[in-house]
Amino acid sequence: MDTNRHELTGSEIPKSFFQDVWSILADARQRGYAAVNFIMVEAYWKIGRRIVKEEQGGKGRAEYGAYLIKELSRNLGEEFGRGFSVANLKNFRQFYMAFPGFEKGYALRSELTWTHYRLIMRLENEKTREWYIGEAATQRWSTRKLERNINSFYYERITWINLPRARSPEKYGSYWNRNREWTRIDTN
Repeated sequence: MDTNRHELTGSEIPKSFFQDVWSILADARQRGYAAVNFIMVEAYWKIGRRIVKEEQGGKGRAEYGAYLIKELSRNLGEEFGRGFSVANLKNFRQFYMAFPGFEKGYALRSELTWTHYRLIMRLENEKTREWYIGEAATQRWSTRKLERNINSFYYERITWINLPRARSPEKYGSYWNRNREWTRIDTN
């Protein structure tokens, strides 16, 4: 009798066989969710771009922009249901404005969700945004971890350690400005 074969009795199947099949399906499902999520992230960026282009062509931009987003929200809500509130459409516009070079190869990552991008797009400094995108994707940060790292100035603390001004602030004279970047000041 072959000792490598598992003898089946009734409806039993080898546990390792079931686990292998389960892993294949779980991996496929996860990759499917990630693909759909990134397709939606792309769609949100394109909607944001379209809103910005329409606003720029409108008369009396501020009034037209508010009207445009409100009406678009109402129409999309009727057609597609929830998810297209005025606040969300403003987020799509901000997403486009934070990453205008997306179609030119800007490094948006498919591993990140819309919630990741909503947190990152609020950072004013482009280098900071790029760093958080890279770290969140490669380190597989949850959105909670990303938010905690942003709120605790994780990037800034890491770069502070590696900057000469951190070791000698009296020589370099620097401060942290509201754009989350180091700014040189005169110490004389």
